[in-house]
Amino acid sequence: MNKEIILEAKNVSKFYKDGQVCAIDRVSLQVYTGEILLIRGPSGCGKSTLMHLLGGLDLPTEGKVYFKGQPIHRCCQKRGFRVNNLGFVFQAFYLWQTLNVIENVMLPLLELPMRGWERVKRAKNIINDLGLTDKMYASVKVLSMGQRQRVAVARALVAGPSIILADEPTGSLDSQNTVNILQLFRRINQEHKVTIIMVTHENPHNEYYDRQVKLLDGKICT
Repeated sequence: MNKEIILEAKNVSKFYKDGQVCAIDRVSLQVYTGEILLIRGPSGCGKSTLMHLLGGLDLPTEGKVYFKGQPIHRCCQKRGFRVNNLGFVFQAFYLWQTLNVIENVMLPLLELPMRGWERVKRAKNIINDLGLTDKMYASVKVLSMGQRQRVAVARALVAGPSIILADEPTGSLDSQNTVNILQLFRRINQEHKVTIIMVTHENPHNEYYDRQVKLLDGKICT
């Protein structure tokens, strides 16, 4: 595995309610290019907060997060940075119910200087790759939970990001679809060379990740 650091948190803390609630407590963490990193812990331990900080969706109260050595909050201020480098997958999917599959998948591409036919081609390629060809023009309302999660993964991948951050991506799925999504992440990691950070309270088999860290009460446990 490549040991180049792609993301790094240095002494990161996050407080809420005027400093009374500490969600993340002086966390330092390195993420390496090309790995699948599992961040595991019980509900309420700060996993989602940490993912939001790593992905530049939120600012730490203390400490800093770096993307390839640069402060991520500054990187995120650059046009197109987030969509080109960071893909997000959430437990709740966050698909637009009024749009069909290909329209949902194309959404991130609207931020990029691309022609319409280029967006369609890119979206079709990733939809086909994820086994959703027959659902391409279907409303997301008629999809199964597993299919909706695949659409969310396709949307996260469509712009070719270097990192995917997945927050409880199997939390809404049954056991078989959970395995399917974990296998899909491993294939994406290997074929697309994407770094994946996966937050979960579950304990998947170690074939589905390269390294794991445990979070408890906002701190990394050794």
